[in-house]
Amino acid sequence: MSDVHSIGGRLSLDREPLYTVGVIIGTHGLKGDVKVFSRTDFPELRFVKGSKLLLVTPAENVIPVEVKSARLQGRVFVVSFFQFSTIDEVEKLRGSELKVPESELAPLPSGHYFIHELVGCEVYDDQNRRLGILHEVLTPGANDVYVVRTNEGKDLLFPAIPECILRVDVQNKQINVHVMPGLLD
Repeated sequence: MSDVHSIGGRLSLDREPLYTVGVIIGTHGLKGDVKVFSRTDFPELRFVKGSKLLLVTPAENVIPVEVKSARLQGRVFVVSFFQFSTIDEVEKLRGSELKVPESELAPLPSGHYFIHELVGCEVYDDQNRRLGILHEVLTPGANDVYVVRTNEGKDLLFPAIPECILRVDVQNKQINVHVMPGLLD
């Protein structure tokens, strides 16, 4: 695999950003299996036999890995990699992230966006007044919530529903929203 670079705290592969699809939270059994908390909407692409990932340790060492097997157990995946076969080899991997290069992100349907595309967008109301910058996207359940940080440092919460999010233009880093009654109180 190619060289991996750190740009502003985010790793990149030959200048291509890497995105986290899972985090190793522990070991499972004695044969080198790990427990992975999924950070992707597409676990069926990432945690299947033959899937190729980049394992990035907390020290930012990068190890190309290939999934040997994976199964969902409760809220985590139990994953084995061809590269590891004992608990001793994987114990030190706790806290490591499983990543993919930007070019291997799954295509999204029209009108859907990756969080990294939204964060940093300027947010305007339906009167074209600047409200702030989209700072974070919360994923509590039924719908996402956009956290917009104003110039004064106040966080405004907008539910990611069609009645509220009017237009998203990730190319120009701009989002237009309808401010529902009581939202700015």
